[in-house]
Amino acid sequence: MPADIEPAIRELAEKVIDGGGSKRAADVLKVMLDKGAISTDEINDLGYNHPPRAIGDVRDAGIPIITGRGTSRSGQRMAVYSFGSAANIQEGRVGGRSALPKKFKVALIARYGSIDCITGAKLDERVLQIDHRIPYRIAGDAGLADHDVEAYMLLDASSQRAKSWSCETCQNMTPAMRDPTICARCFWAFPEAYDHIAMQQIRRTNIAWQGADVDVHDRLQQVATREGLTVAELLIQLARAKANDG
Repeated sequence: MPADIEPAIRELAEKVIDGGGSKRAADVLKVMLDKGAISTDEINDLGYNHPPRAIGDVRDAGIPIITGRGTSRSGQRMAVYSFGSAANIQEGRVGGRSALPKKFKVALIARYGSIDCITGAKLDERVLQIDHRIPYRIAGDAGLADHDVEAYMLLDASSQRAKSWSCETCQNMTPAMRDPTICARCFWAFPEAYDHIAMQQIRRTNIAWQGADVDVHDRLQQVATREGLTVAELLIQLARAKANDG
């Protein structure tokens, strides 16, 4: 094992491996304790095809992780993850996220419907997953004890990956910040009422075209194609014209 891993980091990692955290986090930590770091390629080798989520499980256990850069086997740039400073350990999170009872998902569907809360798409409830509105590493399991459905949202895998990537690269995720009030005003937490996206002045509109609206989308697509635009670009042009009309 690498000798430069701080004792407090090693102790916490071993607790997670010995049963204090998720299997995914444990598998990643075994490699990290052995090599001192783990790459995107190595996480994929473990059978996890979404490396940031696997690293997220490690961070959820309170273990600080630094993201560096390396070169993949295919010659592309990739992330390489190593341990951060023991001073940045988040206490009380060895077990990581709490398991959510099945009835909690039922309550979320009763509140929001069987939809992806980011796109608004109506989906089979089996493809929807419960997600913390404010990332676990910032607010923990806030709202879980009293089953506060307003603290959670339903997302499909695609939206979860997009949110995860955006949150991981947000300045508020750095140990020096982690302010839940910033997250509470972010699109990824409350797309229905926000004033920034990952601390950037950006606005975003997600539209899921379903049912009879599919035909509307396809006709817009034909117009956009004739004008050499994407549907999104066409919609922005139409919105600007409407806004300018007052």
